[in-house]
Amino acid sequence: MPAHADSSPDTDTDSRLARIAGAIAEPARSRMLCSLMDGRARTATELATVAGVSPSTASVHLARLRDDGLLSQVAQGKHRYFRLASDDVAAALEGLMFIAGAAPSRFEPNTPNRLRHARTCYDHIAGALGVQLHDRLHAQGWLSGLDSGAYQLSDAGAIALQTLGLDIDALRQRPRRFACPCLDWSERRAHLGGALGAGWLALSLRRGWLRQGPGDRALSITPKGVRELPEVFALGAPRHNA
Repeated sequence: MPAHADSSPDTDTDSRLARIAGAIAEPARSRMLCSLMDGRARTATELATVAGVSPSTASVHLARLRDDGLLSQVAQGKHRYFRLASDDVAAALEGLMFIAGAAPSRFEPNTPNRLRHARTCYDHIAGALGVQLHDRLHAQGWLSGLDSGAYQLSDAGAIALQTLGLDIDALRQRPRRFACPCLDWSERRAHLGGALGAGWLALSLRRGWLRQGPGDRALSITPKGVRELPEVFALGAPRHNA
């Protein structure tokens, strides 16, 4: 057999497939992966609890999953979160879970309801409302680059947001990232950060769509917000203030 046969593309693919299968097959690691199938990110401590292992053992498992391309790590402030590396990873796990008859675990946040619903994150909107705004802008095709650290605003998005009252040119001139994902610590999914996120919060407060209490991060949706932008603010009438 030729000396180079063992390093052929097919052999490399087989070896990598075997390594990935081995990474998934370990029970603690498979529990970690399954817990992330809801699309949210979790800390190493949370994943250690899910897997039923010590924090030090969890770190070893997470390093293996990250090195094998199954997980990505996200830094948010002083915290480090882990999530599935891609949609392809999620699709592969979904197929394996279907065969195994398993179901993903449900994420149960411990954030107080009023803060989980809507709050400020520095100078932009966080909580369920912030995540919904983020997803809405992407679903409309106004923002692109969902898997990147910097979003691009489409021409249609710029026109729509300027019509609502945002000065897009001024926001672009700010000495910071224009639009970027910010991992929400209660929803464990991205909300909109950067100058665009800050501009949207300022506009929402100025237009009376949102209200913020003195000395409190919690935001409340006003009836005017629900009436004028139902596709963004209609998260349930009982949750807004009269």
